[in-house]
Amino acid sequence: MRKVWAGIGVSISVTLAAVSPAWSDPVRITALGDSLVQGYGLHQEDGFVPQLEAWLQENGAEVEIANAGVSGDTSAGGAARIDWTLADDPDGLIVLLGGNDLLRGLSASEMKSNLSKILDAAQENGVEVLLIGMKAPNNYGPDYRAAFDAVYPALAKEYGALLHPDAFAGISKEVGGDPAEAQQFMQDDDIHPNPEGVRLNVAALGPLALELVERAKD
Repeated sequence: MRKVWAGIGVSISVTLAAVSPAWSDPVRITALGDSLVQGYGLHQEDGFVPQLEAWLQENGAEVEIANAGVSGDTSAGGAARIDWTLADDPDGLIVLLGGNDLLRGLSASEMKSNLSKILDAAQENGVEVLLIGMKAPNNYGPDYRAAFDAVYPALAKEYGALLHPDAFAGISKEVGGDPAEAQQFMQDDDIHPNPEGVRLNVAALGPLALELVERAKD
């Protein structure tokens, strides 16, 4: 009788294995950045990381995103902590830095050097990268603006990283580039997006983030 039940058990196990979906661990992404990543001024669920993770999951991605955002961080700060950020061995890395470099008027060449250190570390660890750029405003002058804006596409090309050129692309698209209209999607400091602004920016970023997830699976 034991042999009969054992045979039935094996048969059931084989059948279940044939019809059950293949379960796999979610892709693990780390978002490295400043207050835009950290979620400054927002309830936790309204921040960049929770909203992006939810968007990706709603669009079919099995993914978890870790928040490695530090308010006030510059590209130098990100470079200084990249080794321990990658110590958790993520599958992919989102890099959103440069806003505080811009606010402090730091040189574009210095920022490029710092971001290169981050991308070097990711490459050495076999981690796929999505680089999110910032856009310098006109009041910094045409030369500084051109040098700053050129950093992100140059690095993406050099390292084969995915590039989302503008962290605020969602808001810009919604208002047609009108700064006055954009204020409705910003917090009172006029620097950080409010929850609806984050939603718009996440929706603009989402397709590239999905591509990052796919790359990170391989």
